[in-house]
Amino acid sequence: MVAFRGFLVAIFAVVAGYTFVVASNHGLNLLPVFFGDMATMAWPGQFNLDFMCMLLLSGLWVSWRHQFSAAGLALGLAAVLGGALFLSAYLLLTSVKVKGDVRALLLGEARKSG
Repeated sequence: MVAFRGFLVAIFAVVAGYTFVVASNHGLNLLPVFFGDMATMAWPGQFNLDFMCMLLLSGLWVSWRHQFSAAGLALGLAAVLGGALFLSAYLLLTSVKVKGDVRALLLGEARKSG
């Protein structure tokens, strides 16, 4: 679990740093670029489509883990919009909360024993 948590911290730090540099140089106008690349039907758009599907799966999993409660839906939306930055922080904090119990981490507290 220590190595996994270190990996999550590294992801968070790298993505946060990279995002800061890109936002500083290009602004926060991501969506037109993101969907514009998809509209061109080229490899950057294919990557964005694949990435968007991964974001949607991440959001669905987070919502499911919280049994589609209001908080779970809000966290799921945060997962879709926040990407790896959100998910690395979420998994790190949740792994601490569940004291390293991987079953509880993946399934949620309510499903871990079933």
